[in-house]
Amino acid sequence: MSAQILHLADLHFGGVADITQVEALEHMLPDLNPDAIVVAGDLSQRARHGEFQRARAFVRAAGQTAPVLVIPGNHDVQWWWRPLIPFGRRAIYAKYRRHFGDDLTPTTALPGVVIASALSSHGVAWGSLTFKPGDLAVKGHLPRKEMERVTRIFAAAPRDAARVLVVHHNVLRGEISQRMGLAHWRRTQRRIVASGADVVLCGHDHEEAADVLAGRVVVSTTGTLSTRTRGGRPSCFNFVSIEPTAVQVTFFRWEGERGKFRASDTFAFARGSDARAQAAVPS
Repeated sequence: MSAQILHLADLHFGGVADITQVEALEHMLPDLNPDAIVVAGDLSQRARHGEFQRARAFVRAAGQTAPVLVIPGNHDVQWWWRPLIPFGRRAIYAKYRRHFGDDLTPTTALPGVVIASALSSHGVAWGSLTFKPGDLAVKGHLPRKEMERVTRIFAAAPRDAARVLVVHHNVLRGEISQRMGLAHWRRTQRRIVASGADVVLCGHDHEEAADVLAGRVVVSTTGTLSTRTRGGRPSCFNFVSIEPTAVQVTFFRWEGERGKFRASDTFAFARGSDARAQAAVPS
């Protein structure tokens, strides 16, 4: 079985969203014809109702083409309501839940693929604090119980099914930003590998990337459809094709003069323990 996943994140509906790009993507979705669409967080810019309403309209339109899996990013969390209070979780996700439902970590099953999400956006929480003030409410973390839940989902999947993990924060260091999205990233990477994930889809860093973790887990980091791109690079989303023996990640980059996204680099990886050895250079 093979599956094609349209992978995007960081639409940032609000002041910085590029509506021209969003509408171009909406127009081309039926032609792309993915089996599933993953929106890996940061649908809003300031977690306002109007921003979530536009994001909901996008998700509903995308759902006419394929099932859509959505998770919150750090911009979707009203962290200022309950900073550092473990029992304040309901309040900080209240607006997001109103527009996208109570399930913050949805799961989707396709023929030959199981897609499970994990919540890395917790606002100002003890697990995501660092010694850098600029990381406040920006860094994410994946608690042990969260990854244990994902591990159980993957363990229950058919043996030959591809296991896809969706998180908001970038799992690998950004090439331009040189920043890890997750606090305690070494420990978190070990938990991701131990979960049995074959592929990780993430965002947050606003720069497209495709690489491997621990030599076998393929990591796809998508760009953004907002004006906040890294290094002046064009906006980008990823198209991930999962085959029985391989994973391909194709970047669709924005071409402003043509007013459309166009397929550019494709990275190919073997599925399994030799993913690093068979990673291909971009085409």
